[in-house]
Amino acid sequence: MNIDTKILETVEAMPELLKIELLHYAEYLMANYQSDVIIEKPSLRKRRSGILQGTFTLPLSDDFDESLEDFQEYM
Repeated sequence: MNIDTKILETVEAMPELLKIELLHYAEYLMANYQSDVIIEKPSLRKRRSGILQGTFTLPLSDDFDESLEDFQEYM
């Protein structure tokens, strides 16, 4: 179901007074915001994984995986 169909179904279910208010609001939006609205199209490019692999490396010491001396009493 697209947005136009959903809007039409909702408007058809409204009482007449709400339809008038909706019309006034729609006219207000069209008059004041028509030039401000920019329709953004979603990017069609897909992101590639691993494109920055190896770019950011941390300098790790050789004994990085060894247990710390501070925790020896707990082991």
